[in-house]
Amino acid sequence: MTTVVQGKRTMSPTIVMVIIVLIAALLTYLVPSGEFKREKVEQQDGKKVTLVVPDSYKTTQKEYSFSDVLVGTPSKEVVKPVSVIQTLHAVPKGIIEQADLIFMVMFIGGMFGVLSKSGAIEAGLERSLSITKGNVYLLVPSLMIIFSLGSTFMGMAKEYLLVIPMVIAMTDRLGLSKVTGLAIVTLAVKVGYLASLTNPYALAVAQPLVGVPVFSGMSMRLVTYVAMMGICIAYVLWHIRRENAGGQKLSHSFDSTPLSAQHLWLLIALGVGVAFMVYGSQTWKWKATELSAYYLFLSVVFAAIAKMRPSDAADAFVAGMKKVLIAAVLIGLATAVAIILKEGQIMDTIIHYLVGFIGGNGAYISAYSMFVCQLLLDIAIPSTSGQAAVTMPILGPVGEIVGVTPQTTVFAFLMGNGLTNVITPTSSGLLIFLATAEVSWTRWAKYVWPLVVILFITALILLTIAVATGY
Repeated sequence: MTTVVQGKRTMSPTIVMVIIVLIAALLTYLVPSGEFKREKVEQQDGKKVTLVVPDSYKTTQKEYSFSDVLVGTPSKEVVKPVSVIQTLHAVPKGIIEQADLIFMVMFIGGMFGVLSKSGAIEAGLERSLSITKGNVYLLVPSLMIIFSLGSTFMGMAKEYLLVIPMVIAMTDRLGLSKVTGLAIVTLAVKVGYLASLTNPYALAVAQPLVGVPVFSGMSMRLVTYVAMMGICIAYVLWHIRRENAGGQKLSHSFDSTPLSAQHLWLLIALGVGVAFMVYGSQTWKWKATELSAYYLFLSVVFAAIAKMRPSDAADAFVAGMKKVLIAAVLIGLATAVAIILKEGQIMDTIIHYLVGFIGGNGAYISAYSMFVCQLLLDIAIPSTSGQAAVTMPILGPVGEIVGVTPQTTVFAFLMGNGLTNVITPTSSGLLIFLATAEVSWTRWAKYVWPLVVILFITALILLTIAVATGY
C-alpha cells in the first residue's frame, strides 16, 4: 500500500509500522530471553517508581515447539518467543492500552472540525498575517521559540496538538507545505524536550536516580537549547527558501478587514480555552482522559458561539475525527512493538547488551556510547520518564566507574531520548503529531533526516564539552 504525496508515491506509514512490528516479533526468536530484578523506590516527591536493579540480569531458558510459533500462549513458567497469533493480538492490545490517547487525538480532530466549519480559524489567520505582512522570517522564529519554551520549561507536548492545525492553516495560506507547518511545531517541541531546562517529566525522574538535585546543571542544557534551537530555526527557514526556489514571494498581501463579532468571540474562547488547558494540565495533572473531555466541552462551546444547528455541529465533529482516524492504527502498532518485546522477554536483554556496549573505554567513548545506547533504547521505550526509570539506575553506576559524571549521564540520556523522538516511528507522541497534521511518517522522515544528522553531530560535540569540563 502506498500514498501519493505531491505527485510521488511513498510507502504508507501503516506498512512501515507493520514491518517494525514483524521485526520485533522475529527478534524474540533470535535474541536470548532474560530479565533484571526490579524494585519499587519512593522518590523525593513521595511517588513510587519501579526501578531496575543494576547487575541483576539473568538469562532465562527459551522453549518452544512448531505449534508455539503459530499459536503459542504466554506462560509465566516457560519463556517462549512471540507467536504469529500473539503478534496479531499485540495490535489490538496496543490500541486498548493507548485508548485514552487515541480518543484524545480524535476529539481534538472533532473539535477543530467544528472550529473550521465556523470559519473563525481562517478569518483569524488572515487578520494575523495581515499584521505581520506574512513575513516568514519573522513568524517562524517567533513561533518556534514560543512553542519550545512550553516544552523545555514545563514538559508540554500533547498540549500543542491544538495549535498544529492552526499553524498548518497558516503555512497553507502562505503557499507552503503541510510538512513545513508540522516542522514549526514539532521541531520546537522536540528540541525543547531535548534541552529540558526544567522539564519535570525528564529531570524529576532521571536526576534523583543518579544522585544529583532536580533541575541542577542547567548551564549545559541552556547551551544545548540555544545551539539546537538555532540550528532548527535555520533548517526550517532554509527549507522554506527551497520551497520558494521558483521566485515566489515569501511575504504576501492579506485582507485587513476587521473580524466579525462572532469570529472574535470564537477566537477569544479558543485563547481562553488553551490557557485554561495549560493551567489544568499543570495544576491538576490532567491526563489524556481529562483532556478528551475538555476538548469535547470546547467543541460544544464553539458550536454554541457559532450558532450551529446540533446536526451540523455533530457532522463537523465526526468529519474532523475522520481526518485523524489513522492515528488509532499507528499508535496501536507502535505500542505493539513494546508489548511484543516484553512478552518475548527480550526487552531486558536488549538493555543488558547496550550497557555492555558502553564498556570501559574511557570517559569520552563511554559518554558517546551512552548517547547511542539511549538513541537505540528509545525505539523500544519512547516514554521519556519510562526510559529514565529503566536506564538511569544502570547507567549511573557504570558512568561513575568509567569517569562519566552523573550530570553527563543524565545529559547523554536527554540527548538520546530527545533526538530519537524527532524521527522514531514507534513514538506515539510523534505519531499523533503526524496524524493531526495529516503528514505521513515517510514524508516527515525524508524532510527531517538531514537535520537529525546535524543534531547528532552537535550532540557529540556538546557531550565532548561536557566530559572535558567535568560537567
